[in-house]
Amino acid sequence: MKGHSTIESMLILFLAFGVSLVLTLLIIHSAKAHAHFSNDHDFSGPQKFHAAAVPRVGGIGILAGLAAAAALLYFVDHDAGRAAVRLVLCGLPTFAIGLAEDLTKKVSPRWRLLATAFSALLAVLWLDAAITRTAIVGLDWIVAFPVGAALVTMFVVTGVANSVNIIDGFNGLSSMVVVLILISVAYVAFQADDRLIATLALAGIGAVLGFFIWNFPAGLIFLGDGGAYFLGFYVAELAILLLHRNPGVSPMFPLLVCIYPVFETVFSIYRRKVLRSQPPSMPDGIHLHSLIYRRVMRWAIGDGGAKELTRRNSMTSPYLWLLCMLSVIPAVLFWDNTMVLTGFLILFALSYLLLYWRIVRFKSPRWLLFRR
Repeated sequence: MKGHSTIESMLILFLAFGVSLVLTLLIIHSAKAHAHFSNDHDFSGPQKFHAAAVPRVGGIGILAGLAAAAALLYFVDHDAGRAAVRLVLCGLPTFAIGLAEDLTKKVSPRWRLLATAFSALLAVLWLDAAITRTAIVGLDWIVAFPVGAALVTMFVVTGVANSVNIIDGFNGLSSMVVVLILISVAYVAFQADDRLIATLALAGIGAVLGFFIWNFPAGLIFLGDGGAYFLGFYVAELAILLLHRNPGVSPMFPLLVCIYPVFETVFSIYRRKVLRSQPPSMPDGIHLHSLIYRRVMRWAIGDGGAKELTRRNSMTSPYLWLLCMLSVIPAVLFWDNTMVLTGFLILFALSYLLLYWRIVRFKSPRWLLFRR
């Protein structure tokens, strides 16, 4: 592989981790000074499961970690560093509009989605990060044209970013799901001899883990919309760039590694619009992760105090990490085999629907209902 070495890639990972870790800690320790606009004081929403008001601006540390990693990468490899800097800059509209919502609570979902679509368009124009093959009949014809490829890419990136935000309901849930996705992207990038994408994935892993330590299990800080939308944008762009730069990677690989948050979003839209005749953007409390919290984790209620509620919140996430791994593991093993990956996509969808159906009808599988 050309460019920087493996040691330099690991240094980039550790730099992103260190910057994110320290800056996130500083945000937590200074929370009293900015609590009136950075803390999440709303405990009444259908997707609110925290026990105390904490900062919801964890995306700041993650962005700073990635910016530092991009700067170091530019120092050791100008070409790769230039691409890294451009990727971070492309994501700034997404992060900025999400952070504005975190601070003001007045930015509508429409504006957040439009900003993310704009970020995706910037990446198409500046990084050539466009979806040009899908292995889906009809869609391949559309993406064969530059305009079609750009529109499909904007739609996909916006959808993935929104899906990561949707699963951001419990301590460590969305951040660890992103880490699992990035690990798979890094592995396949190394297999495809693409050091740039592998290094960018490692930088993302480091930056997210720097936040994760403070978020799980204690819940001292949240990602917020800025962090969740930006991470969704970041993983979507890396998956698209990996596919675009490496013909040997199956078009089904990016879809399978992201299928948990994406399917959660698609199913939620179907459930709200078709089954309940509600606007798709209306929040509710019957996502799969919400049901696991309320019906599978009810044994962990304890005395109802803040400590027990935080513990119950955190113990919900590992169930969904395991669900995510059901797609990530086969994606990593069969990253170049479209037919096998398609089979696992179908299997995941059926497994998700079966699990959801059983839990929503109070028939949770016994293996989920262990006791203390």
